[in-house]
Amino acid sequence: MTQISVVVPSWNTREALRTCLEALKSALPPSSEVLVVDNGSRDASARMVHEQFPWVRIVRNARNTGYAHACNQGAELARGAYVLFLHTDVQVATDTVRRLVQFLEENPKYGAATPRLLDPDGTTQRSHQRFPNLLTPLFQGTPLERWIPDNFELDRLSARDFDYERDGEVQYASGACLLMRRKALKSTRPMDESMWLYFADADLCKRLWSRGWRIAYLSQACALHAGGASTRFYLEAETEWQRNRLAYYRKHFGRWSGWWVKTCVAWTFADACVREFWRRAHGAVEEPLLPLWQDFELFLRR
Repeated sequence: MTQISVVVPSWNTREALRTCLEALKSALPPSSEVLVVDNGSRDASARMVHEQFPWVRIVRNARNTGYAHACNQGAELARGAYVLFLHTDVQVATDTVRRLVQFLEENPKYGAATPRLLDPDGTTQRSHQRFPNLLTPLFQGTPLERWIPDNFELDRLSARDFDYERDGEVQYASGACLLMRRKALKSTRPMDESMWLYFADADLCKRLWSRGWRIAYLSQACALHAGGASTRFYLEAETEWQRNRLAYYRKHFGRWSGWWVKTCVAWTFADACVREFWRRAHGAVEEPLLPLWQDFELFLRR
C-alpha cells in the first residue's frame, strides 16, 4: 500500500523542479509516489521529468489551470494515506517527510503537519500566519500599513509572536510544504478552485480547523524554500491576489464583505493617485496611471 503521495504543481520552473525531485529521492520511503502536475509549462519541464525521473507520475495540462486545480488533480490521483503538497521551489531534508509522517501517526487529532522553512542562506522563514479577519483589509496594503507598519493587526496576522524554535500549533500553514492526513482532506478535491493561485491554502487550513483538526509545526523537520519560483514570472500576480482575496472573504464572511474589501482597496487607489499627482507637481518623472485605473476598474466589477 502506498503510504505517502507527493503532489507537486509545476509551471515553468524546470530547474527548480529538477532540484526538488532530486531532494525527494532520498527523502521518501519505498512505499511512496510522486505526482507532478504540469500546468502547460513552456520550458520543457514535463519532458525533463519524463526523461530524468521515470519513477515520477506526470499529469500534463495543455494550459495553466491554476495552483488550486493542479493540487486537486494530484489529490484525486493520489493513493497514499498521507498527501504532501509541495512547491517546486522547496527542497526537503532527508528526514523531513519521515518526521512529519511519524508525528501524524502518533497524534491522531492533527490533520496536517508542516516543517520549518528556510531561506537559501539558512534563515528561518516566518511562514505561518493567523487567519485574516475583517480588520485585515483595513491594515494590510492600505495607507494605514504605510503609516503604522507595526500595527497590531499585522502583528496578529503575521503571528510575529510565534516561536519557530519550538514545536507548536499553527492556524494557517504555507502550502509550500504541507503534509495532510488523507482522512482530513475530506474530499478528493480539497482546494477551492475559486482561489486560483492565492488563499487556497489558507481556506484549506481554515476548513480543517472548523472540522476539529489541528495543524502542527515541527521545528526539527526542515525544508529549503527559495520562494516565488513561478509567481515572479506571472505578470498578473497582484491582480490574481486581489481576486482570490475577494473569493476568500465572500466565502468566510459573506457576500457583503467583498464590498468592505473593495472599499479598502479604493482608499489605497485614491491614496496612490494623490501621491502620484504630488510627485508630478514637484517635478518627478510621471508614472502612468491608466494601467492602475484599468486594473482597479476590473477589480470593482468582480
